[in-house]
Amino acid sequence: MAAKNFDMIVIGAGPGGYVAAIRGAQLGLNVAIVEREHLGGICLNWGCIPTKALLRSAEVFHLMHRAKEFGLTAEKIGYDLDAVVKRSRGVAKQLSSGVAHLMKKNKIAVVMGAATLPAKGKVSVKTDKGTEELTAKHIVLATGARARDLPGLEADGKRVWSYKHALQPPHQPKKLLVIGSGAIGIEFASFFNTLGAETTVVEVMDRILPVEDAEISAFAKKQFEKQGMTILEKAGVKKLDRKADKVTATIEIGGKTETQDFDTVISAVGIVGNVENLGLEGLGAKIDRTHVVVDEYCRTGVEGLYAIGDIAGAPWLAHKASHEGVMVAELIAGKHPHPVRPGAIAGCTYCQPQVASVGLTEAKAKEAGFDIKVGRFPFIGNGKAIALGEAEGMVKTIFDAKTGELLGAHMIGAEVTELIQGYVIGRQLETTEEDLMNTVFPHPTLSEMMHESVLAAYGRAIHY
Repeated sequence: MAAKNFDMIVIGAGPGGYVAAIRGAQLGLNVAIVEREHLGGICLNWGCIPTKALLRSAEVFHLMHRAKEFGLTAEKIGYDLDAVVKRSRGVAKQLSSGVAHLMKKNKIAVVMGAATLPAKGKVSVKTDKGTEELTAKHIVLATGARARDLPGLEADGKRVWSYKHALQPPHQPKKLLVIGSGAIGIEFASFFNTLGAETTVVEVMDRILPVEDAEISAFAKKQFEKQGMTILEKAGVKKLDRKADKVTATIEIGGKTETQDFDTVISAVGIVGNVENLGLEGLGAKIDRTHVVVDEYCRTGVEGLYAIGDIAGAPWLAHKASHEGVMVAELIAGKHPHPVRPGAIAGCTYCQPQVASVGLTEAKAKEAGFDIKVGRFPFIGNGKAIALGEAEGMVKTIFDAKTGELLGAHMIGAEVTELIQGYVIGRQLETTEEDLMNTVFPHPTLSEMMHESVLAAYGRAIHY
């Protein structure tokens, strides 16, 4: 079969790949995208989007139980898990077909199948109809990552679930064990706990949400325990004995081992990059612990080969992948984009309460040798938070005492995943405490706490 020639071929149509393809097409490049499963990748189909739809259902359910607080009546409150899941799948489907529309609109050739790279500048795609040969001077790897399976803790879809099984649960867990307390683990723990599952979270590190600021982790733990969760830190699941109706987990904590029975286990112990079976080693691309080694411009060191998103390493976030996709497309088109700075990328976790952060934690700022000023402001001091009935939370800001640079911001509470962007923009514009102090925040809003936290770092908080 004659090879089809393109300026740029993207392998993987997740939030990194499809965005790279669109930006390339906008810049006049002839672009092809190869996808073996779903347009939109994990994020749209099995990750960010459907989980947010599930969590929204849990949030509404939680609020229904609080109706009396708001002077409202709600009787016979219940839920239909199948209907909750159906809504989340519908949301995912709508967005996935939206990506297909964008590919068409931007005249991007979509090739459905599994890609390999037999030689530099060549992509071979195994499709339903046979093999298609494509060539391009520039190839962008955006193959993403998958759930890590630890030996003995592998998901089976019956009693032990990966995130995919948890998104289409075969049953409602009554007694649930979640292994791992990163964003994925905590979001599922939050969802099923709200729906009434007796939930235990096991975390091997010394605190849950280990990438967050220690103070935020401690606050989150307190809130989750208040909601009835059991949180075990510095603990590990050593083995799972599976029966038809239950799983017996051997948990090691504080040098002792104990066994507990659960009817469901969710394994959320990190991810591994999809680097196998592509032919990368033959091309000379370096792979380190399942991730392709790249420079700040996502170049692999092999001429014309780039890697973006989860396959190119941390932070494993969709918005980081998208931004890298845009940067690489611009680079290929001869522009001069800025490299993506990991410290400028916010992380968001959509549990209850929500968690969001950008930049350095207090510990990391001290470790880096900064002399710091730290400000905190609690939700209880904010009129809008009290009116919403969401008075649990805090905003924490960290500044360089010498220059006034905003080094990091950390938040927990209602809607902080939306609020964090204010600080992200601040960091992008290289703001100082003075700029933020002189900014007028509208009243009454949750955003006023962002102002107050900055003021607090300099001993000037008004309402606390």
